[in-house]
Amino acid sequence: MIEPVLTELLAHYPENVSVYVQDDPSFPKSVENKIDDTSLEFSYKNNIEIVPTLICSTQSKETDRTFGWDKAEWQKLTKLSSLGKDLDDFKPGCGSKTQEPGMEERLAARFDKELLLSRSIQLADLEDEIESCYERGWSDGLPVVPPTTVRVIRMLRGTNRSPSEIIGNIPPDNVPCSIEKVAINAVLAGCKPDYFPVVLASVEAALKDRFCMHGLLCTTYFSGPVMIVNGPVIQQIGLNNGINALGQGTRANATIGRALQLLIRNVGGGKPGGIDRAVMGNPGKYTFCFAEDESDENWSTLAQDQGFERRDSVISLFAGEGLQPIVDQKSREPGSLVRSMAASLKSVVNTKLYGGADAILVVCPEHRRVFRNAGWKKEDLKIALYDNLMASGADLIVGAKGIAEGMPKKFENKIINKFRDDGLHITSTGSKAGMFSAIISGWVASGEKGSQLVSQRI
Repeated sequence: MIEPVLTELLAHYPENVSVYVQDDPSFPKSVENKIDDTSLEFSYKNNIEIVPTLICSTQSKETDRTFGWDKAEWQKLTKLSSLGKDLDDFKPGCGSKTQEPGMEERLAARFDKELLLSRSIQLADLEDEIESCYERGWSDGLPVVPPTTVRVIRMLRGTNRSPSEIIGNIPPDNVPCSIEKVAINAVLAGCKPDYFPVVLASVEAALKDRFCMHGLLCTTYFSGPVMIVNGPVIQQIGLNNGINALGQGTRANATIGRALQLLIRNVGGGKPGGIDRAVMGNPGKYTFCFAEDESDENWSTLAQDQGFERRDSVISLFAGEGLQPIVDQKSREPGSLVRSMAASLKSVVNTKLYGGADAILVVCPEHRRVFRNAGWKKEDLKIALYDNLMASGADLIVGAKGIAEGMPKKFENKIINKFRDDGLHITSTGSKAGMFSAIISGWVASGEKGSQLVSQRI
């Protein structure tokens, strides 16, 4: 349909019309000096979305454009009142090849050389991509996704933030880190671009002074970052807050936590055997990320406990270690269940050490139902737990009960609580069947001089 229009334009403006062709350089046959744009370089750099597009320009800049076939617009821009007079008044045109799925990132990688600042590494023809990443030390021990230019650009499409923006200094080496570097490690971890805002928020949370990421890296203790996600983003990206929520099998859970760990390793230099001096570590140092079960509107979420609204998407970071089960399949009233949970919580770090490590109590839906049926809310549970976590210093001091470990002698005549005032946090996740709650024990350097739970809006 457009061919006679081009012929007419060239007849009136033989020196001033250029015809770019995206797919078939032999079309249209009536136009001799066509410009082959099968590489799509011109179309990409000029943001062509619809074919045909008519661009009017001076030598230095574009002055106007129209896309599709709109007879009145074409006649106005070309100043040819009879242009295409025998054609329909309007046809919408079709999508430019630059708009095909995945094409934008491929073209950006090919033609936008200033988009990414990181150096490129060329592999030999016989090098295996996966093995080369491992050999260069970019892996946590598991296979990673090679961060090609296209994949990194695709990850950056998950945010409106500039790739060159510095998000902060990554410990332990305090290296300035750009959004681009975060994207590279999110690719390595296997994240999808939809996850990237959550990854960015996790980095911002980890860099808060209250979290003490540098100290957490250096400790000989078991702990690493534990991530709990709240809000609409759970459904948006498919985070698991149900069956096996703290286990394997869900890409979002597995890769978001891993991305932060890889960033600390690859940008900050936090590698085991180097600055990371954990005696044993724990499997959660690969990744420890899950979402809260928010199905009970009367049960406040962890994010709400931190001052956010239920409609906010929030990620909270906690310096935690492995999972300690609480098995109670017989308690059917809250008093019994609280006493059962408190007895298990007393074993955090050591049954004789109080006020040292924080903890997260992860309440399963069936245990939460016991409290709900009795009219309890989370605040009622917190108060009851506090009361049940008091102990006599005489039983806890060094040497008491024949155990050398314990609290200093000065606590002998005091009644003390297992946790500091803001040291016990409560969240909920897991399957609807099974009366198994859990404890995520904190770092022994918790509190004002160590690491505290921090939250960041996504």
